[in-house]
Amino acid sequence: MATLADLYREIALCRDCELAECRNMVVPGEGAEDAAIMFIGEAPGFHEDQQGRPFVGAAGQFLDNLLHSIGLDRSKVYICNIIKCRPPGNRDPLPREVDACRRWLERQIELIDPRMIVTLGRHSMSRYFPGASISKVHGTARNLDGRICFAMYHPAAALHQQSLRRTIEADMLKIPGLLAQAADTKPAPEPRQLSMF
Repeated sequence: MATLADLYREIALCRDCELAECRNMVVPGEGAEDAAIMFIGEAPGFHEDQQGRPFVGAAGQFLDNLLHSIGLDRSKVYICNIIKCRPPGNRDPLPREVDACRRWLERQIELIDPRMIVTLGRHSMSRYFPGASISKVHGTARNLDGRICFAMYHPAAALHQQSLRRTIEADMLKIPGLLAQAADTKPAPEPRQLSMF
């Protein structure tokens, strides 16, 4: 049976888009292989590209603090990005780059099978809340095929706009309740339709 380690070796060899030419290290993700919660950010930044680990800069420190606020740490969750290589100059991921990395993210989700996916930022949010604005859907959840999808601002947003810090902290505090609510709900016999939680 395939493992995350096997998948990481495949990702390290990926040349599916031009980001392979300028990356220092691939940043596949890290955390518990059986995590109940999977956090999906946007793309590696400078520090992540140097270390091959997600969320290790200032935004990562804030994410660590957010996790601690709900009694968790990195070893209990899984953290990754929608794309696995740093875009030049930390620009936004391009649609073709997101498409090229889609198969890696899908396989991570398949291997980990989290009960909850938390999107960090508008690029990962758009995968689960298509056409939505992050300012309107942050802090809300929807059920997609029996899995909770919960939208949050990217932790880096608080570094650029201090007023968002409390909003992000408050959204994080909703996660344990949503997870407990999902655990109390019996699984439906058929895959459920996309609906607001």
